[in-house]
Parts: sequence; C-alpha cells; structure tokens
Amino acid sequence: MKHIEFYLDFISPYAYLAFEALPEALMGLSYRVTHKPVLFAALLKHHGQLGPAEIAPKRDWTYRQVAWLAHVNQIDLQLPASHPFNPLGLLRLAVACDPGGEPNRYVCETIFRHVWRGGEEAADAARLEALTRQLAPERPPQDAAVKAQLQAHGEQALARGLFGVPSFVVDDKVFWGFDALPMLAAYLRGDPWFQSGAWEQAAGVLPGVRRTT
Repeated sequence: MKHIEFYLDFISPYAYLAFEALPEALMGLSYRVTHKPVLFAALLKHHGQLGPAEIAPKRDWTYRQVAWLAHVNQIDLQLPASHPFNPLGLLRLAVACDPGGEPNRYVCETIFRHVWRGGEEAADAARLEALTRQLAPERPPQDAAVKAQLQAHGEQALARGLFGVPSFVVDDKVFWGFDALPMLAAYLRGDPWFQSGAWEQAAGVLPGVRRTT
C-alpha cells in the first residue's frame, strides 16, 4: 500500500477539484492519504511568485477554467462571493481537528465544500463560527500548538520542493496539480515509464537564459 501525502489549501479551486476527483482517479488502487493543510501564500512568497488570482489577465481565465473543469468532471462547484480570501481560519480549523494536525477526509471535505459550494463568502466570521461548531475540533483553532503544526506543514512542503497546491508526495516524488491525477495513478499502478530514467532526466535540463529584474 502506497502512502500519499496530500498538501492542500482550501483557497485553491484546483485543490478542491483534485480532492473531489481523487477517489475515482485512484479507484482500484491500494493507498492511504494523509492530508497536510498548508498556507499557499507562504509557498508563493518563498518562491517569489504571485497567485493566479493576483495576475489580472489570468484571474478571469482561472475562474472560467475552474468552472469548465468542474462541469466536464461533474463536480459541484460555485465560486465563492470573493476570491482570494484569507484562508488561515479554515486551515487552522482543519489542523485543530486532529491531534497530529492531519485532518481526515470528512473534515477536509466539509471545509472545501464550505468554500466551493453555495457561492458565499468563504471567510465570513459567522459562517466560520458555524463551521467550527459543526466540526467540533479537539483543540481551539487559535491554540499556539495548532499554529505551529500548520507552520510545520509549510516548512515540510518547502523542504520537499513544493511550490503549489494541490501537491501529492509519494516515495519522495511530487505530483502537482489537478491535471497530475492520471500521472499519479499511473505511478501507483507501476507504469514502467517511471523506471525509464525520464523522471530523473527532466531535472537535468539546463536553463538557456535567465531573466533579470
């Protein structure tokens, strides 16, 4: 049985799509999943990047593509009333629901659907309070240990070379994005391509030019 570490942030529509599609994408395979909430913005900051919703021409396209992907994959999705939003409250709530800071699928599903179904404000204080009552976390989300666990997830993600969400880590291999699910499934099935050297060769391509600021 393979162990998948699923790094996610509830702010990401692609993480939501991947979360909803994962069981069907990996149907018939033997695996277990550990969910690792991380602050996507911290990954972006570390790598000096902007998020898709922070680039004006890319913003509209991102929401259109997400809506289309949900449509063709038959995943229920309504964009939240405003995006991006501050996801810290939701991330800390998820971490607080498990002693080790690794929430189960029910918790992640409940929070993802809080954001991506219904078209409401994801970070609204009253809604967050109601969601907290529903999930009844074992610890207060504002507890210092909860915050430390969330930060530790992010530090672990950076140490593994992660740059975005959703990311799936299996056997120290990183699969990034909703569209990586078929590749992840192929790896779990033992596709011989992964033993061909192609994975390693990709990391050896040298940059021909570097931009200067």
